[in-house]
Amino acid sequence: MFPSVNEQMDVIKRGVDEIIPEEELVQKLERSIKTDMPLIIKEGFDPTAPDLHLGHMVSIRKLWDFQVLGHTVVFLIGDFTGLVGDPSGRNETRRMMTREEIAKNAETYKEQIFRVLNPVQTVIRFNSEWLGQLTVYGFLELASKQTVARMLERDDFKKRFENEIDISMLEFMYPLLQGYDSVALKADVELGGTDQKFNLLMARLIQKRYEQKSQVIITLPLLEGIRGGEKMSKSLNNYIGINESPKEMYGKVMSIPDTLIYQYFELATRISQEELTRIKIQFENNSINPRDLKKKLAREIIIEYYGADEAQAAEEEFDRVFKQKAAPSDIEEVELPIRERIWIIKLLSMAGMIQSNGEGRRLVRQGAVSVNGTIIQDENSEIEVTDGAIIKAGKRTFKKIKIIR
Repeated sequence: MFPSVNEQMDVIKRGVDEIIPEEELVQKLERSIKTDMPLIIKEGFDPTAPDLHLGHMVSIRKLWDFQVLGHTVVFLIGDFTGLVGDPSGRNETRRMMTREEIAKNAETYKEQIFRVLNPVQTVIRFNSEWLGQLTVYGFLELASKQTVARMLERDDFKKRFENEIDISMLEFMYPLLQGYDSVALKADVELGGTDQKFNLLMARLIQKRYEQKSQVIITLPLLEGIRGGEKMSKSLNNYIGINESPKEMYGKVMSIPDTLIYQYFELATRISQEELTRIKIQFENNSINPRDLKKKLAREIIIEYYGADEAQAAEEEFDRVFKQKAAPSDIEEVELPIRERIWIIKLLSMAGMIQSNGEGRRLVRQGAVSVNGTIIQDENSEIEVTDGAIIKAGKRTFKKIKIIR
């Protein structure tokens, strides 16, 4: 028994950017209720990295909404398209990944998605099942479904073409291959980020040209990374991974700009619409300290992936380190062969706390480096390191030094 169309639309529309076209989704829901048949809701992920982050979970949590409404969710792992590489938002051709890399990453996805999705209601498919079986004739037929002129309407392709930057034939094929996924699955609805709009619209067209009913597409906003300004991305090192420890997640949430608080509540938590509205009013009226909102946000996110006990422990650890200025309870120990005084920047480098000497110098100038609680003020300092010394670099990075004699 499905909820009414209006009830379903209220759930589906929360937090989305566009539904194209909305009237077709209403028609599909009406047909679903009339025939007592669930819709097929699809989303594809190319396993180009081993870990999912909160940005990925925006649409995965929308898949969960569809599961609650009674529909069939297909989590599509793009083990074939991952070899090609999605050109969306790229100004250069991606490196072609190996089958081994793709397979390894795909395994991690299957474990991570079930921290949100209901495994009983989730169908996992791999697009190599059909794309890997296409003959040369099949590829030629697929290529005939679209023109080069239409492909060059795509903004990132257009810019690269105008700037005489190479576009590989594989990249031209990518939107067609993703569209063929929808043909193979007979998808009623496909989800994706706003950066996927061209690919999703292409799938609607490809379905039509294979004489299928076109899917409705739902685009979702891109969650900004923890520094703001750019979408969350592992390559930009501005992400919160769902496999990170609760303590690390908590610290990262507390570091986001105040301007992102509402966006994170809306896109990365399950709080009610009423509570979301209340938070928006509090924030706009300056009637609550942004720090308190961040603490609530961090708790909500960690509860979803680890539970209430871990969220409480993470908060207590954060307060202990940042309010009481104590060192973390589980500092990583590193063994170093130090026998004499050492340049502070070299120490940070040997301990794996910085990527470059320039980064180390900047941290010292910012007053963000300390040894046993004493802030290092001179970037040229040479210090004597004792066994068990606690080194801090930045807001959350600590190391305990074990000297090898």
